[in-house]
Amino acid sequence: MFESLSDRLEQSFKLLKGQGRITEVNVAETLKDVRRALLDADVNFKIAKQFTDEVKEEALGKKILTSVKPNQMMVKIVHDRLAELMGSESAEIETKGSPNVILIAGLQGSGKTTFSAKLASHLKSKKGRNPMLVAGDVYRPAAIEQLKVLGEQTGVEVYTEEENKNPVKIAKAAIKSARNSGKNTVIIDTAGRLAVDEEMMKEIKAIKDAVNPHEILFVVDAMTGQDAVNTAKEFNNRLDFNGVVLTKLDGDTRGGAALSIKSVVNKPIKFIGTGEKMDALDVFHPSRMADRILGMGDIVSLVEKAQEQYDVDEARKLQKKLAKNTFDFNDFMSQIQQIKKMGNVKDLMSMVPGMGKAIKNLDLDDDAFKGIEAIINSMTPEERSDPKLLNGTRRARIANGSGTSVAEINRLVKQFGETRKMMRMMSSGKGKAMGRALSNMPKR
Repeated sequence: MFESLSDRLEQSFKLLKGQGRITEVNVAETLKDVRRALLDADVNFKIAKQFTDEVKEEALGKKILTSVKPNQMMVKIVHDRLAELMGSESAEIETKGSPNVILIAGLQGSGKTTFSAKLASHLKSKKGRNPMLVAGDVYRPAAIEQLKVLGEQTGVEVYTEEENKNPVKIAKAAIKSARNSGKNTVIIDTAGRLAVDEEMMKEIKAIKDAVNPHEILFVVDAMTGQDAVNTAKEFNNRLDFNGVVLTKLDGDTRGGAALSIKSVVNKPIKFIGTGEKMDALDVFHPSRMADRILGMGDIVSLVEKAQEQYDVDEARKLQKKLAKNTFDFNDFMSQIQQIKKMGNVKDLMSMVPGMGKAIKNLDLDDDAFKGIEAIINSMTPEERSDPKLLNGTRRARIANGSGTSVAEINRLVKQFGETRKMMRMMSSGKGKAMGRALSNMPKR
C-alpha cells in the first residue's frame, strides 16, 4: 500500500538534504518531484497542484530552527498537509436509532458484500452492537449465498427473501424483523453494476427514501484510482452519502483514491479494508496514514491491534514464567497465536517506523509461522515443556513429522533459546516495572 508513492517522496526530500536553508529555488525543485509522485499515484491533477502550492507557501513562510534541517521541516509540512487532504481527523460511524440503519452502496466488484459482513463483525465485537445483515442484492445469484456464509463466520443473522426481487420491500421488511427480534443495527447490502447507470441510481435512491438510513456508506475499490473518485462524485450527487469506505488497500494500489476522494466529495473516509479476513477492517485515521505514506510507520495502530488481543491474566502468567526461567515451547506457540490474531505479518511490520522499506521485497504472508507451528506441533508434550530433551534422535523424528529438516529444527531451538534469554533479561530489568504496571491493571 502506497509503496511507490513513499519511495518517490523519499527521493524528493533528498533534494533538500545537506541544504543549509529552504529557498524558493530548492523548494521548487523538491515540490516538482513531489507533484510528479502524486500524479504517478493517480492523484487528481488539480488536487496535486493545489497541494504542492500550499506546501510551498507554508515552507517559504517558515522560520527554520537551527536544530531542524530543511528536509526534516519539509517532511513535517508535507505530512500535515497530507493528513489534512485526507480529512485531518477520523470520522465515527453513526449508531443512533432503534434500529440504526446503515445503507451500503457502490459499484459491482468493489467489495460491498464483504465489507458489510466486516462492518457487522466490527460493530458487534468492538461497539457491543447486535447487528443484522440484509441481502438486498437481488441480481447477483452468489450475493445472497456469500452473505449467508459471511454471516455464519461472524455469528451475525442474515435476513433474506430469496424469492422476492424487490429490494425496497426486502429492506423495509428486514427493519421490521430487526425491531421485533431486538436487533439494534441493520446493515443493508445493495446491488452494484459494472458502471453507473440510471436504473441503478433510481433503485438505490428508492431504498434510501423508503428506509431513511441513519448512515449511507459508499464502498469503493481503491485499486481503481481516479475512476473511483469520479464514481464517488456521481453517487454523492444522488445519495448525499455520509462517508467513504476504501477496500483492497492491501493490493497493488497507488493510493490516488485515498488522497483525492475527500477533496472531491467533501465526505470523510471512515473505513479501509486491508484483506479478506473478517477482522481486516480499520477505522481510517488520516494522520496515521500520512505517517505510513512518509515511511514513519504507524506505531499507534500497532499498539491498538496488540491491545485488542491483549490478555492481562496471560501476561501475568508469562511474567512469572520468565522470572522462573520456565518459558517453554507451549508459551512460544501461545505468543505466535496472539501475533497471528493481530493481522497480516507484513502489514504489522510495516507499522514499525523504518521497517516499511526493509520488508518491501520480502514475501511475508499469513503462513509466515506455518513452519514453526508444524515443528512445535510435532513435539511431544514433554519436549515442548522441556527443550533440553531435544537430542539428535528426537530432532530427526520431529523433522520427519513436520516436513522440515534437522537444520531447521536446530535453528528454531537456537532462536528459542536466544529469545528466552532476552525475555528473561527484560523481565529482570525494565520488565519488573512492566510487571508492576500489569498487576495494577483491571482484568479484561
